[in-house]
Amino acid sequence: MSIIIDESTRLVVQGITGRAASFHTSEMLKYGTKVVAGVTPGKGGTQDDHGVPIFNTVKEAVEATGANASIIFVPAKFAADAILEANAAEVDLIVAITEGIPTRDMIEATRIVKMGKTRLIGPNCPGLISPGKSLVGILPDNVFTPGPIGFISRSGTLTYEIVDELTRVGLGQSTCIGIGGDPIIGTTFVDVLPLFEADPNTKCVVMVGEIGGSDEEDGAEYIKNHMTKPVVGFIGGRTAPAGKRMGHAGAIISGKSGTPQAKVDAMLAAGVPVADTTHDIPALVKKALGL
Repeated sequence: MSIIIDESTRLVVQGITGRAASFHTSEMLKYGTKVVAGVTPGKGGTQDDHGVPIFNTVKEAVEATGANASIIFVPAKFAADAILEANAAEVDLIVAITEGIPTRDMIEATRIVKMGKTRLIGPNCPGLISPGKSLVGILPDNVFTPGPIGFISRSGTLTYEIVDELTRVGLGQSTCIGIGGDPIIGTTFVDVLPLFEADPNTKCVVMVGEIGGSDEEDGAEYIKNHMTKPVVGFIGGRTAPAGKRMGHAGAIISGKSGTPQAKVDAMLAAGVPVADTTHDIPALVKKALGL
């Protein structure tokens, strides 16, 4: 099995005629994802370079194609409205790739989305992949392979690096999710961990965090109280200079909250082994699985 996406996922690409969206639409189609529609206002009734029908609105796309998921490549100043449009069309899943969406916009957008049934992943995320089934995002599919490891990360680059190391030692993945590194995101570690806990084909979870915020501490608390499956952790940015923002907009330390050591300590207190380097993760996963 997998979580959130699989062979039944029918995807609409918002902003499909943009350069990045066009490229990644091609990659998702090559992987076998059912990209059934695109949306670019004013270009309804046409097709993109891959033969995907284009509509003026998400509602029209959903009604015509049965799309149940959306991926957003819309520029930052319009992206929150694009999220709300997809939410109003009642798709099951929205994946917001766009970086740089104003935090104030996302506070309102996430509030409205959480009132309904739609799951929002991102923004500023690489998306997700259920290897061998579906790719919704910008992840390089060649490093992923089917298997029993669930993977959640705030960092796209660390996702690719670590999954490649897991794949090289025969540790395939059930689903890999990049939740994004912005201060306000739609799906957190605590939202994803229960899904992996309930998935019979996920035997171990790798949770990759970074400095800033408190999502990792919240995740560790959930693991301690609810997870029966083993979890292996990693925290990026442990050598970051004090007072310097690193990478993501969410990588901001306020007082003692969000420090790398606080996150490591929370994971260790929850019984989660924490890798010192990315290269240590495969061995810790094997140990957790008794291999």
